[in-house]
Parts: sequence; C-alpha cells; structure tokens
Amino acid sequence: MDLRFRHLAATAAGMTFVLILLGVYTAAAGAGLSCGARWPLCNGFLGLFPANWPSFIEWFHRLFAMLTGFVILGTTYAAWRYTADRRIRWASAVALLVLPAQIVLGGLTVTVYAQAIQVAHHGAALLIFGALVATTAWAYDASGAHSTPSDAPRAASADD
Repeated sequence: MDLRFRHLAATAAGMTFVLILLGVYTAAAGAGLSCGARWPLCNGFLGLFPANWPSFIEWFHRLFAMLTGFVILGTTYAAWRYTADRRIRWASAVALLVLPAQIVLGGLTVTVYAQAIQVAHHGAALLIFGALVATTAWAYDASGAHSTPSDAPRAASADD
C-alpha cells in the first residue's frame, strides 16, 4: 500500500473528526441560526463576508466542510484507482456516497432546525467518520506496516 494513500486516508479521517468538533461548536454557539432567512448567503457584505462572530463560525464550518469534502473525494478516487483491497474501496465509497446527504442535512439544520434533522446530520457525520477510519485502518493493515507476535523473529532457545 502506498504511503501517500495511507496519509491521504488518515488526513481525510482527521479532517472529518475536526469538522465534527467544529460542527459541535457551531451548534453550541447557535451560529447556524445567525443566517436566518438569508441562508445560504447568511449575512454580511453580499453574503460573502461574515458580519459578526456567529456568522464567521458558520462560514468557517462551511469552508472547512468543503475542503474536507474534496479530501474525501480524493481519498475515494485514490482508493479505487490505486488499491486492490475491496474493503478499502467500499469503505471510502460509503463516506463519499453519504456526503451529499450530509450536505443537504447541514443546510436543513439551519433552515428547519428540527431535532430529527440534527440527529440525522450528526449520524451521517459519524457514518462518514467511521467509514474513513475503516479506510485508514485497512490501508495501514494492508501495507504490512503492522507487526503481530507471529511475525516477530523467534528467539533462539536452549533447545535449538
């Protein structure tokens, strides 16, 4: 397994974890509600620049989500192009296939703000994160970078 792919998969999983934490902070700060009826533009100059701290938090969460989405897309592409392990391919594909639903749910958390939507949004985030952790773990496992006791050289004993 290529070292670059393992690092890409680990980066995707790590960015997704950070994105989840940013999402929790965004929700706790009530930043999504700063958009009001102007979603997806929110507030600020032409809807492009945050007008206050809550809208900055919302925009930063979106920016980081977009970057993370592109890394997930790249991870899935690399998995299908450069790996033969079906587990790695399908785990990365699950993360990518859930991503559009996650984006829609993210928008609904701002416009509708219902408990079921919040739960679905967080559940989809955990599904994506779990799939990327599996992709990363299997990529490292397939690399032969792990060592098990049976792989360790046997020490010479007195009987030898």
